[in-house]
Amino acid sequence: MNNRKNDPIAVAAAKAGFSTATGYRLLGQVKLPSQAKAPRERRRPDPLSGIFEAEVVPLLESAPGLRPIAIFEELRRRHGDLSFGSRRTLERRIRSWRALHGPEREVMFRQVHEPGRLGLSDFTAMADLGVTVAGEALEHMLYHFRLIYGGFEHAHVILGGESFVALAEGLQNALWSAGGVPLLHRTDSLSAAFRNLETQARADLTRRYDALCEHYGMEPTRNNTGIAHENGSIESSHGHIKAAVRDALLLRGSSDFADLAAYRRFIDEVVTARNRRHTPSIDVERRALRPLPDMRTTDYEEVLVTVTSSGGFTLRKVFYTVPSRLIGHRLRARLYDDRIDLFLGGTRLMTLVRGRAGNNGKHGHVVDYRHVIHSLRRKPMALMGLVYRDSLFPRDAYRAMFEHLLEHEGERTACRIIVDLLAMAHERACEAELAGLLKADLAARRSPDIASLRARFSPDPAGLPEVVVELGELASYDSLIGWGEAA
Repeated sequence: MNNRKNDPIAVAAAKAGFSTATGYRLLGQVKLPSQAKAPRERRRPDPLSGIFEAEVVPLLESAPGLRPIAIFEELRRRHGDLSFGSRRTLERRIRSWRALHGPEREVMFRQVHEPGRLGLSDFTAMADLGVTVAGEALEHMLYHFRLIYGGFEHAHVILGGESFVALAEGLQNALWSAGGVPLLHRTDSLSAAFRNLETQARADLTRRYDALCEHYGMEPTRNNTGIAHENGSIESSHGHIKAAVRDALLLRGSSDFADLAAYRRFIDEVVTARNRRHTPSIDVERRALRPLPDMRTTDYEEVLVTVTSSGGFTLRKVFYTVPSRLIGHRLRARLYDDRIDLFLGGTRLMTLVRGRAGNNGKHGHVVDYRHVIHSLRRKPMALMGLVYRDSLFPRDAYRAMFEHLLEHEGERTACRIIVDLLAMAHERACEAELAGLLKADLAARRSPDIASLRARFSPDPAGLPEVVVELGELASYDSLIGWGEAA
């Protein structure tokens, strides 16, 4: 048609690449050839004829959030002859109906981020990675921090659930690793940390979180409850960091680590490699961060506990043993995510591994047999019904030997022998070596020979050094009198 404006029909048709007759024919048509095609008709009967408008539309109007699969199952219940292959047809038709008649949908608003303005914190579960420590499954989470502009990330292994202690420790580690403080710090609603807390405890936790942010000069903000996409810049990053950890585990060839410290070093290496890819933008953001304070603030929770006559104390549904000389004393316990520091007045006594209560609400036990073995030797039968008996054995070999003795020697003999073994392990500092011998006895299905074991782990008199002390004459001290105060 463009050629026809300046050329006759024959010339215009030749330029367009078809015959003069076709040119005359097209000139007489009102529509283009593509518009002149007859509309495509249905090739098979409509499986939803008489059903969609009469039954599906009322369901969509009364319950807009109803899933297509639920509607399809309901139609299959009502109409037994409805084929399963019509599911996709129903889903496409529901999608088209909602585009024309459905409710308004939430709109996402893309944000412009400034360097040094916003840092995000969140927790993510890691159970699906199958990480083990010394052969035991590690139930843990990751505290995840991210600076939104530069992409700087920090991750910290959390053994318990979401809590203020975990947040305070992880956040401070992240800020000192980043080398500065953002203007705003955003978390989710912290509902997991508040769960099962009384109103007063929730208010106290809120004050402590506000004080933590004030110490670093950050303004605390939270996204609305249940609106995860408001924290989307870190929610989406959870998947990326977990994928990076999974790949690193596959390249490593094993998901088992010798101890928790080794696994934490592994996580640090993975996160450092991710940060290395964003070095230019991280450097830009670091220049915009606010300076750190002179020192960290508290990242623990302090509780007063009383040591009972049971030789320990109960804290958060977990019983901990301590040396029996502390019975009756009140101790200050500082709760961290993975440990508890105990203080008597201003004196630091010891650090205990922090235990966790069972998911079913059953109390947990963190027991050191060295704390109670001196009393248990005087009352060995107390072992039979001891509440924390399973937690008392330091290694599986001792537990298995006790079960073997119960089966073959009876309760009284089993309690006496196993208490003697635990006392020997403590007094002779041979816990690991003795456990190896017990494994050999179990493999041979024999009871241990206490007398031979005592002889094996007793010091050899011939090997003891002979110490000779020569005492000086007392008169030699008289020469010091003349020195006076200087002496």
